[in-house]
Amino acid sequence: MNTLPKLARVLLADDHAAMLAQAVSRLTGTFEIVGSVSNGLDLLAAAAKLDPDVVVLDISMPDMDGIEVARQLQRAGCHAKLVFLTVHQDADYVHAALQAGGIAYVIKSRLASDLVPAIHEALAGRSFVSPTISLPGRHF
Repeated sequence: MNTLPKLARVLLADDHAAMLAQAVSRLTGTFEIVGSVSNGLDLLAAAAKLDPDVVVLDISMPDMDGIEVARQLQRAGCHAKLVFLTVHQDADYVHAALQAGGIAYVIKSRLASDLVPAIHEALAGRSFVSPTISLPGRHF
C-alpha cells in the first residue's frame, strides 16, 4: 500500500490578512494549514483546540503579543514548534522570542526564502534565524 507521508500541521497567526494569505500560499502543499488567526488570544484558543505541529506567529499582534503567547503556550504544555514570522530584526526581539520558547525566527521580507526551511529545521529540533539578522556571537 502506497500512502503519502503525513504533512506537518501548521497554525498561523498574524494581524495582517495579506501576510496570512502570503504565508498560506507559500506553505500550502508542503504543510497542512489547520487554521489562521489574527490575534494572540485567538491563537491560544486555536492551538489548544487544533493541536498543531508548528505555530507560525507574529510578535506584534492585538490582545496579546506573540512573545507572551509563546510563554503561555509553553506553560500550557503545548508541544508545537514555535516559528516567529515578524518585521522585527533587532537582536533583543530575537533573543526574547527564543527565550519564550521559539525555535525559529524569520523576517517577513524573507518569507519566500526562509519560512519553509525554518519550519523544516524546527520540526527537526534545530534552530533557525533568518541569515540577514546580525546577532553578536551567533551560534545557531
